[in-house]
Amino acid sequence: MQTDIEFKTQDGTTLRGWHYVPTQSKERFPTIVMAHGFSAVKEMYLDQYAEAFARAGFASLVYDHRNLGASDGTPRQEVDPLQQVRDYRDAITFTESLSQTDPARIGVFGSSYSGGHVLVVSAVDRRVKCVVSQVPLVTGYSNVRRLVRADLLAGMQAMFDQDRRARYLGEPPAMMPVVSEDLSGPAVMPMADAWEWFTETHKLRAPSWKNEVTLRSVEMLAEYEPGAQIAFISPTPLLMIVALRDNCAVADEALVAYERALQPKKLVTLAGGHFDPYVGDFAAASGAACDWFKQHLTPA
Repeated sequence: MQTDIEFKTQDGTTLRGWHYVPTQSKERFPTIVMAHGFSAVKEMYLDQYAEAFARAGFASLVYDHRNLGASDGTPRQEVDPLQQVRDYRDAITFTESLSQTDPARIGVFGSSYSGGHVLVVSAVDRRVKCVVSQVPLVTGYSNVRRLVRADLLAGMQAMFDQDRRARYLGEPPAMMPVVSEDLSGPAVMPMADAWEWFTETHKLRAPSWKNEVTLRSVEMLAEYEPGAQIAFISPTPLLMIVALRDNCAVADEALVAYERALQPKKLVTLAGGHFDPYVGDFAAASGAACDWFKQHLTPA
């Protein structure tokens, strides 16, 4: 059963999404809190993950990050990773208040950018009893330098600096496309598979997604290091799902970060690329997540 929900963060911003429960009974369920990746909205296949979790006996709270999709917040299309982490924790607090939630059995699921967020959330928030991090971005600094040619880095930094000066004077934020059909053109994710997945998913199921973010979102991405906290997650059980051909949140960085995590942990690898867990590898990815949550959020 799916119902629309909204809740306020501690700074008063309203975030909106869906609440899924397996049945209409008055039972309290283990509940998964989840949001999407960089610029993405909940309609981009998170509903299918929530439905898979419901079939496995879990409730879930799925919401759009602030400034995106159905949620409030300004500036629109700004992706602030540290604020998104704080909002994840407010989403957990809201989830605890729902009558269908067993507050002693809360898990978090994140994919791509949010795959990094849940590493931070589970490292600092012990209300989280189980975490699944799928195709995660673990290092913004290194990842950006894998996607941007070395001779263009100085120019990119100059753009960040100029945007900061302009915003200080009250001018609107500079914007950048998330993806581009011209792979040599400006884009946060200058890859063919990213262009195909975002544009096709936008047309098929996510009309609220917009192909732009503020330039400052890219600057904050380059400064974000969620993998630095991965060793602090233990003793919370961690499942990491890595796509071995991932050239967006590059696979080798995720694998290196996984080695720094402490037990209990598990690694599941998929043969495809960054976007395959939403479509071609969905059964394998969602099945692994369900199994991990069952192992650690349901009574023996």
